[in-house]
Amino acid sequence: MRILAATIAALSVCFLAPAHAQDPDYGQPSDYSEPVDTYSQDELTEAVSDFFGVTAEAAASLMERIFSDLGRPVGYIAGEEVSGAVGIGLRYGEGYLTMKNGVREKVYWRGPSVGWDAGGNASRVFVLVYNLDDPALLFQRFPGVEGTAYLVAGMGVNYQRADDITLAPIRSGVGLRAGANVGYLAYTRRRAWLPF
Repeated sequence: MRILAATIAALSVCFLAPAHAQDPDYGQPSDYSEPVDTYSQDELTEAVSDFFGVTAEAAASLMERIFSDLGRPVGYIAGEEVSGAVGIGLRYGEGYLTMKNGVREKVYWRGPSVGWDAGGNASRVFVLVYNLDDPALLFQRFPGVEGTAYLVAGMGVNYQRADDITLAPIRSGVGLRAGANVGYLAYTRRRAWLPF
């Protein structure tokens, strides 16, 4: 009986041993996978500083917070938007998607919101883009909540997610808009005026 138990134990070690113990490349990128180009924190700190006209220190503190939450983005959208609300709000914007791999494409966005929200503003917007393998996947609706955003050096940030893609819009502008709302932004290739 002991010989049978020892044989079963030896066979189970051989057959049930983890595959990675025999594979020296376990956990390493495959030779067949494509490397994903991402932006560094320093690259985007400089870009945000130039885009908003703020000091590098202000941009660095904002980038540090976002990078600690989300990591390195694969692209960004730089543009402008206008929004207004009295309980029900609307937002319209346009800009250019720039991917680290060199892809550049014009992007429009629009969307409704509802909540305890009033006022209007015009903003410059710099959106960090995460987990976007194909730029065509950007063109969909991204739900978001505003009012939970944090403010660093006059720049506000909130996160929007759809599927595995995360967007982190950074806004800085003029106007007065206060409150909290829930809505979505629909990103498209063409300008449209209906927010739905």
